[in-house]
Amino acid sequence: MLNRLPTAEPDPLWDLTKAFQQDERPEKLDLVVGVYRDASGQTPVMKAVQEAEAALAVAAASKVYRGLSGNLDFIDGLARFVLGDDSPTLARQCTIQTVAGTGALRLLADFIFKLSPDATVWTTDPAYVNHLPLMTGAGLKVRTFPWQEREDGQGGLNLQTVMTALQEAQPGDVLLLHGCCHNPTGIDPSLEDWKMLSALCQEKKLIPFIDIAYQGFGDGVDLDAAGLRLMAAENELMLASMSCSKNMGLYCERTGGAMVVTPDARLLGQLRHTLERIARSNYSMPPDHGAAVAARLFENPQSWLQELEENRERVASVRALLGAELRAIDAPEKFHCLERQKGMFSLLPLRPEQMDRLRSEFAIYGTAGGRINVAGLTPERISSLAQALKAV
Repeated sequence: MLNRLPTAEPDPLWDLTKAFQQDERPEKLDLVVGVYRDASGQTPVMKAVQEAEAALAVAAASKVYRGLSGNLDFIDGLARFVLGDDSPTLARQCTIQTVAGTGALRLLADFIFKLSPDATVWTTDPAYVNHLPLMTGAGLKVRTFPWQEREDGQGGLNLQTVMTALQEAQPGDVLLLHGCCHNPTGIDPSLEDWKMLSALCQEKKLIPFIDIAYQGFGDGVDLDAAGLRLMAAENELMLASMSCSKNMGLYCERTGGAMVVTPDARLLGQLRHTLERIARSNYSMPPDHGAAVAARLFENPQSWLQELEENRERVASVRALLGAELRAIDAPEKFHCLERQKGMFSLLPLRPEQMDRLRSEFAIYGTAGGRINVAGLTPERISSLAQALKAV
């Protein structure tokens, strides 16, 4: 058997991380790994999470299996967090807990293939690096459409380019979009853009599939979910994958959920059974610790949401400071987009050889494609990053 083992390409992100760890230069700067970092460069455990974990430890509840849908308090809280407490859509959605947002993406890809194996999934170019392998791994066909800023210098999504490319989509195809803080570009649709995308889905009978992994890191919890909520309200069928990794800092707990919004609430039981069967054949049921923590945060959200808002404001301030520094040193105008974009990520307008130069000459690590994690930038390194960007 093993003589047929294919040669596997190493993961480029983790290769860069390893190279960074081995780099002995004291001024090195890691902008690769997609985790939130505070002003000291650390990824802290939220105080609200620590308090929830302490309460769980005192309660010492049983570790018995939760069931195939996972923690029911968690999935109820997650659905309300994403859709809104008073949303009428809550009555026609089915959510189950998954192994993080990545597990939700794969579970829903399997769901699509099970019910509509000939459907094509349309995703952005550039896209989150795992979208393509997750969709094709489930057996689905994938096509891309360009995701870029307008060319008038005013920022914002070039929606006309998106709409033109999607004219080739067929009824029953799936439109995979980021709910907010687009990874890797940081380019988000406006609410008017979301309305046009929703209208396109209705006109062409496309199924919106919203991957919302960064809710709370763009414009705030509710504004970040506005596009998803619009899609859920205006379309009979919608899929969504959700993650608590970033907005609760539960990275290694692998806590997320998969949602299906149905046109007919009478289908909810059948939907849950189908999603549970897919999960059962994959990982059986998800781990509970992160979900139990998240459920407590949803129940008493004030301190958690305050911490999340502080994290959001830090990332936004880093963008503003970097933008101001780039203007102060008269860096090329193409870098001004960094200040306009949202969330933790941006795509530098640099070629791979320029990214190599950033790493080799300036000890600044980003991906070969130009993606950087803005949250990895500490205040004292803003000036040196700006100077390096201008130099390369």
